[in-house]
Amino acid sequence: MTFDIQKELMENLPHMRAFARFLVKDRDRADDLVQDAIVRVLSAAEQFEPGTNFKAWAFTILRNLYYNELRRNGRFVDKGEDVEVAEIFTAVKGDQDSTLDFRDFFRAFWQLDESQREVLMLVGASGLSYEDASKICGCKVGTIKSRVSRARQQLKSQLDAIQQNAEKPAENQPKEDQPNENQSTTDQASLPDNSLK
Repeated sequence: MTFDIQKELMENLPHMRAFARFLVKDRDRADDLVQDAIVRVLSAAEQFEPGTNFKAWAFTILRNLYYNELRRNGRFVDKGEDVEVAEIFTAVKGDQDSTLDFRDFFRAFWQLDESQREVLMLVGASGLSYEDASKICGCKVGTIKSRVSRARQQLKSQLDAIQQNAEKPAENQPKEDQPNENQSTTDQASLPDNSLK
């Protein structure tokens, strides 16, 4: 069976776009980055070793392009949390509670260190192995495992804190049966017009 690099590119294009959007947090810049990566992948096709992980190889090229461009002229600037980055994750379908749970996860995810977010994207969202993620990031497998573990622990503690805050009754809120300090017991606005005469 011969290796078809164009077929592999087409199969991995959605993953490359998601990873690029994660890196640059802007749809247009991410598309530019992916196009540059595709050109680089096609021009270096003879360097790919069939039988190895194409996705990891392509992600490495994409990631290196991003960091090279960033070092060269600061073109890709981290804008912080961006609405478009939500497209990286699968859209949540379901009731309002699942949508709120996803928003809580998304908020907690962006509070992680960049290196932890990156490994969660590679290992979790993109489905790469620890070994492939270590090759992409240029570090040891143990480092990737450690980052993933710390990221999961931190996510869990942040989500637990969000859940605990949601379960607490709102403090300093007047009870429905008791009037507010600034509110008289008979609110003039609630009386009918004829009772003011």
